[in-house]
Amino acid sequence: MIKPQHIAGQALAYTAFAVMIAYFASSPAYHHHSPDNALVRLSLTHAGQRLGDCKERSPEELAALPPNMRSKQSCGRERNSVTLEMDIDGVTVFSQTAKPAGLSGDGRSRFYDSREVPAGRHLIRARMRDGNNPAVFDYDELIEVELAPRQVFVVDFDEENKKLSFE
Repeated sequence: MIKPQHIAGQALAYTAFAVMIAYFASSPAYHHHSPDNALVRLSLTHAGQRLGDCKERSPEELAALPPNMRSKQSCGRERNSVTLEMDIDGVTVFSQTAKPAGLSGDGRSRFYDSREVPAGRHLIRARMRDGNNPAVFDYDELIEVELAPRQVFVVDFDEENKKLSFE
């Protein structure tokens, strides 16, 4: 038989546990970043250009292939690494080269960076290289922006318009 003091003790333990969970669910207050600062977030994935050129197949080569594989061009799967740089007010704050994902090196390169900046006017420049020429940035965008306190400003790549975007 269950004794009443066991039931009361168990109820007290459950109540204490529930109160503790309720307290830690709402307190102490946590702030992701300073209320006076804005957040500049760089978050993008991009597939670099293919390494090398595509090769035109001759009629003899096409005839030797099974019917389902007879494309006129033969292109390698491997892609270039992507280099991304970001400057805030003339200072380079992010510079990274990412290799393409995947076993064959044919996937997207991924970038993520998040940093606090004082609220106010800033000059933000983003540059990305995804081609075969290591001396040239294929995409280069510059924007002057007024950031409000606690604003999150995102730098991304617009695949449809083929340009770096700022939101």
